[in-house]
Amino acid sequence: MVETNLLVGGDRCVTYGSVSRIGASYSGSALGYRHLQVMLMFLGVTFAYALRTNLSIAIVSMTDKNSSNPNFPEYDWDPQTRSTILSSFFWGYVVFQIPAGQLAERYGANIFFSSALFITGALSLLTPVAADLGDWPLVCACRVLQGASQGFLYPSIHTLLSLWVTPEESGLLGTIVYAGAQLGTIISMPLSGVLASSSLGWPSVFYIFGGIAVAWGILCAIVGASSPAKHKFITGEERKFIEESHTNRSSDKRYSTPWLSIITSPPMIALTIVHACQCWGFWTLLTEMPTYMSDILKFDISKNGLLSALPYLVMWLLSFVMSPVSFWLQRREIISLTASRKLFNSIAHYGPAAALIGVALAPVDNPDLVVALLTIAVGLNAGTFVGFQINHVDLSPNFAGTLMGITNGLGNIMSIVGPLVVGVILGTESTREKWQIVFYIASGIYLFGNTIFVIFGSAVVQPWNEPKKSKENAESAPTEKA
Repeated sequence: MVETNLLVGGDRCVTYGSVSRIGASYSGSALGYRHLQVMLMFLGVTFAYALRTNLSIAIVSMTDKNSSNPNFPEYDWDPQTRSTILSSFFWGYVVFQIPAGQLAERYGANIFFSSALFITGALSLLTPVAADLGDWPLVCACRVLQGASQGFLYPSIHTLLSLWVTPEESGLLGTIVYAGAQLGTIISMPLSGVLASSSLGWPSVFYIFGGIAVAWGILCAIVGASSPAKHKFITGEERKFIEESHTNRSSDKRYSTPWLSIITSPPMIALTIVHACQCWGFWTLLTEMPTYMSDILKFDISKNGLLSALPYLVMWLLSFVMSPVSFWLQRREIISLTASRKLFNSIAHYGPAAALIGVALAPVDNPDLVVALLTIAVGLNAGTFVGFQINHVDLSPNFAGTLMGITNGLGNIMSIVGPLVVGVILGTESTREKWQIVFYIASGIYLFGNTIFVIFGSAVVQPWNEPKKSKENAESAPTEKA
């Protein structure tokens, strides 16, 4: 095996098993600046999700000082108030999704991506002060603004992926980027529990993660770029390799968005529905699982954080199993891209639906079984990375950011509704019987969403991807063997 000796973006690059001189004949097998951009996005998503999820653990300490370090303020927030606070992030999150996609496509996504991280981190630094000065309404205000800033995150990332990643690499590199969400959760939940129990107390949860996000936002603004054409250091060969791979992406950045074609497209409607159902199930579990483990399973804050993170560790690990398998199935032409998207999304939704029914029926005096079922329910969501989550780029490389803005904006209305419904169901008292209703509802929503995606979903580039040509090419739109 040849020794690996890499100079990213330079003239010399030795890879395993072969030597590839970038300056002579760039094959795409070497690491390059597109991989650096992927790493910036991956860690950006990691820190963004750490800021989304740390409150799920911190709020346990904020409302029960005896569960962690008792030397810090405690707030009298009942379950319904806590659910309102946890859902408030999404009130702002849904507002800018569609404008974010449009702005990222028109003006360059990197500035919006890096700004989202910086602003979210800065607001995290202000959260303990907000709680002290304005109680839960001001905490909600901080979370709404955090959500608004992160509303630019995924539309910007989808726009960056559509420009930086070759179609062949989209599943694998897209999975790496989006797996940052699980890594952020894995890091945030147990570390938040440890920090809350330490001498630094629960305010340190917001200070530490906020400071990291601010620093990373600045780094992404300096090192990243909105496209290969705008990167200062990328070689001409790598740039040409990336741009020539995008046969379905036009260099014309002034296409008018074909709104009517998009919103009436059956694959797009199916994608929006499955995204909404994913948001309900995933975010209900993410925001409410620590409360369930505290109120019903009676875990202390440190153990709660560790066990709440376990399902997301499994999901993160499974993403690096499912993505190569999906890539291999397509590379060997065993199944079509459309079939692959539906297969892995079915694993990601039908599996958790069954597991959540098991959680509802499992005896609470067997917490190991409950945790195992919750781990399965969350872990199998890894299939979405090579299922619906990258499907926006499949349907329209030219409007991937806008499509993500549409589905993420409409879909995350369910991220608001889900925790609020849990709050209404639980009321002022959290009981096992009420939690059973929560799990049954989430299970049914998972089943419904994926069934629609299986029936109407597609991974074929749509005719409206190039609006100027869609009319003349409507009859010769790409077909694919199912």
